[in-house]
Amino acid sequence: MTLPLLWLLVLHVSKASDPQCTLQNDFEPGFMAGGDFVIGGIFPLHYNQEMPDLNCTYKPGQVQCNGFDPRAFRWALTMKLAVEEINNSTELLPNHTLGYKIFDSCAYPLTGQRAALAVMNGPNEADRPMCSGASPMLAIIGESGSAQSIVVSRILQHFRIPMISYFSSCACLSDRREFPTFFRVIPSDAYQVKAIAKLLLHFNWTWVGVVRGDHEYGRSALQGLLKELEGTGVCVAYQEMIPLLYDSQRAVEIIRVMNSSSARVAVVFSAEGELTPFLRDYMELNVTGIQWIASEAWVTAAVFTGSKYYPFLGGTIGFGIRQGFIMQLREYLTTVNPQRYPTNPLVQELWGALYGCSPFSSSNSAQLPLCTGQEIISKQHSAYMNTSSPRIAYNVYKGVYAIAHSLHNLISCNPGNGPFSNSTCADVTKVFPWQLQHYLQEVSFTISGEMVNFDTKGDSIPSYDLINWQKGTDGNIELVKVGMFDGARELGKELVIYEMALTWPGDQTEVPVSVCSISCVPGYRKAVRRGEPLCCFDCVPCDSGKISNQTDSIDCTPCSEDYWSNIDGTACIPKVVEFLSHDAMGVTLTVISVVGACVTLAVFVVFLYHRNTPIVRINNSELSFFILISLTLCFLCALIFIGEPTSWSCMLRHTAFSITFSLCISCILGKTLVVLAAFTATQPGNNVMKWLGPTQQRIIIFSCTLVQMIICAAWLIASPPFPYRNTQYQHSKIILDCSVGSALAFWCVLGYIGLLAGLCFILAFLARKLPGNFNEAKYITFSMLIFCAVWLAFVPAYVSSPGKFTTAVEIFAILASSFGLLLCLFAPKCYIILLKPEKNTKQHLMGKEK
Repeated sequence: MTLPLLWLLVLHVSKASDPQCTLQNDFEPGFMAGGDFVIGGIFPLHYNQEMPDLNCTYKPGQVQCNGFDPRAFRWALTMKLAVEEINNSTELLPNHTLGYKIFDSCAYPLTGQRAALAVMNGPNEADRPMCSGASPMLAIIGESGSAQSIVVSRILQHFRIPMISYFSSCACLSDRREFPTFFRVIPSDAYQVKAIAKLLLHFNWTWVGVVRGDHEYGRSALQGLLKELEGTGVCVAYQEMIPLLYDSQRAVEIIRVMNSSSARVAVVFSAEGELTPFLRDYMELNVTGIQWIASEAWVTAAVFTGSKYYPFLGGTIGFGIRQGFIMQLREYLTTVNPQRYPTNPLVQELWGALYGCSPFSSSNSAQLPLCTGQEIISKQHSAYMNTSSPRIAYNVYKGVYAIAHSLHNLISCNPGNGPFSNSTCADVTKVFPWQLQHYLQEVSFTISGEMVNFDTKGDSIPSYDLINWQKGTDGNIELVKVGMFDGARELGKELVIYEMALTWPGDQTEVPVSVCSISCVPGYRKAVRRGEPLCCFDCVPCDSGKISNQTDSIDCTPCSEDYWSNIDGTACIPKVVEFLSHDAMGVTLTVISVVGACVTLAVFVVFLYHRNTPIVRINNSELSFFILISLTLCFLCALIFIGEPTSWSCMLRHTAFSITFSLCISCILGKTLVVLAAFTATQPGNNVMKWLGPTQQRIIIFSCTLVQMIICAAWLIASPPFPYRNTQYQHSKIILDCSVGSALAFWCVLGYIGLLAGLCFILAFLARKLPGNFNEAKYITFSMLIFCAVWLAFVPAYVSSPGKFTTAVEIFAILASSFGLLLCLFAPKCYIILLKPEKNTKQHLMGKEK
């Protein structure tokens, strides 16, 4: 059974036996003052506690609080100062005074719960009736830690008492269903984790650890941070929790995890009290080199600003509460001394913390030397006297003034225009807490140039100062503002950082690196390692044809069709356009083609010069001249295949090649027929030669060539050849070639030439053994054999050749077959004409030479 339920049960039993409620226990406040309206304050004046013996056979003693915190004491005095200022004001709450009761929570939920009950029922309540009428406590300033605030707020909501927290940032407290009476003047952690996430991304810290306290504040902050980091590329290397009841052995385990991890940035969501012993163990293990990201709960804690902390915490960055200005705070703090408050044990503990002495002899200070209590508080007592840039104290100050302005608006209500039922106003002599909450929700005022108000969730405008822990002149830590986060700014511009003002751990000049894997340079992509977080990856080079031009690219981008990746894979460059140009291969083929044409023309000249000699006349000089002209055209048509393909060149190269070769083979066919006819005409009664006269020969040649011309014409009309950009065969190049258009027409053209050549070969083969010293049929047989062999070999070579070599194979076939015809048909004749003129006689050719 929890303490609140026990307390209510005690009240119930008391009411059963006595018509009047009475206090069952007493808890002395730290400070107290009466007034027309009483507010409470709960502060962690101690940061540690000793649990009593929980033996249920007798009533347990009170929790003993240890570890006096001068910083929190300054917060409590700020509340006291604010109340006194308001009571002395003639504009705010005129003719009314504020009273207060300030209690210690010992930075622990259980003692915070006890303080909440005490603040509602503390001293001065024993002499007055209880459980009747309006609550004597209208509002409470508290608590510091979110865990304590959750407990306190849940107790207060049953009595509808509003609570304004000055240091509880847990996002969970924004839930109005769970905490209907909770307000705060510190931004919610929902904004702090946004700020931290943006900070991590700004410095490219993608591999971080998280350490948190064992309470709702730590759990909520961790969950919020993980949610903010989703999809950002930042991963959490480890998540560790400092035990609520501090365990040094467990702390050492956490520190070893932090030191061994490759993550060199640690985000810490913890309260100052629980972090103090943790940092002590951290320093004893001499761990350095970690970049601390502090939450607002401890980033401005003066207890960590001593010179002994700098080697370990120097360079820490965190978002602190926005600083303000309290004019009389410093002077007011110097007036607090044991002479003015001789019976206040907290002031005595302050003296013990500041000077290590006790102004009065007591059991609590028996081990401390005595002092006068008139010592002067100096600048060196920074935990207590840090008033140059108050943050948490400024929040306390704002909270008190928010209550005062709300009360002022309440007492200024005009009857008949009130906010309550029937437009009534609150009874000033009997104000209920829920009535004050209504005005608190609507309050809006300006203090130190800052607008203070609350949204529907009880939250204030989010604003943080970015704090950097730097080395001071005397070796201690100075808290330097190096930027800010303002939730009111437009999206994407909330975070402002003065990077030139930053210092880093170990006095380094460069930003620490905290990544699981080194960034992938352009030209590479990230490949996630199996079973590891997304931040841990390998860098894989982009495949050919793909690029990445940014660091840490998730994927490589394919280049467009006409572009290809460069060697580094960082940019798309135009593909190399390849065609049979005037390079080494093209020039070689051109030279061979021209040489072939020139040789053929030379043979033509020789034959023309010796046209009246027997060897020229006996072999049908007209057909020989036709063959030489067609061979010259065959050699020259190879030149059309060299160069960048165009629409005209594509149509011309195939048609010119097919027609010239058809003409050539037709002439050879005519000559073969003449040879056969000449030898068969010697037989009696055979008059074949009259059907193969010059006119008939020309008709045969024209007819055979005309068939090919008709095929070509149909080809050009139906589906002509056209230039083709081949990007598929070799992805890194664009191969410019001529597509044949109609494959059927292309193979018909080649087939027809093959048919003529085959017919010539058969006829020449039949006439190869006919009598005669110079039988031309055997040379035609050899020439057709070479021609057919070349073009039969051409087919598989043409189909399998890549790129420009396809065209080169076709040119080679044209030149090889042309040279084969030229050499086989005319080399023997030229040999006799030029080198053996004595054999160039009719008798020798007829075989009648003696």
